[in-house]
Amino acid sequence: MRILFDNRQMRIDIDDNMQKEIMRSIEVCIRAENKPSNCEISVSFVDNEEIQELNKEYRNIDKPTDVLSFPLGDYDNSTNHYLLGDIIISTDKAIEQAYEFGHSILREIIYLTVHSMFHLLGYDHLNEDEKAVMRQKEKNVLKEIGIFRTGEGD
Repeated sequence: MRILFDNRQMRIDIDDNMQKEIMRSIEVCIRAENKPSNCEISVSFVDNEEIQELNKEYRNIDKPTDVLSFPLGDYDNSTNHYLLGDIIISTDKAIEQAYEFGHSILREIIYLTVHSMFHLLGYDHLNEDEKAVMRQKEKNVLKEIGIFRTGEGD
């Protein structure tokens, strides 16, 4: 598995520990869906201004969002990797939401990564049935990696 990190923001330090936890969460998502491990995923960290520009350009929504997912689904013969797609996280939104929900920034970044991974893997939440399936998958992965919402236990 190849995970490419691109840090284009200055609000939080994307240190080795955070990268390690993100990689672990991606691996658990891949394993939960029985996908091959020869995947390539890019994870970018941006500010609200950049994610708002991307959201406007690609979704015609002129406001910042917490995470964007861009599934690729291509196979790169030169590297023998399945190019799963791109995850773009607004660290401004992650900080805001971590504070709002009363948990750590790391927990929020991991949740956004897991949420985005399921989009890359073909899931969506456009209706209540899809939303229920996707939320259950997210919850299962977060439980496996030991990340719970405030007040949740095993």
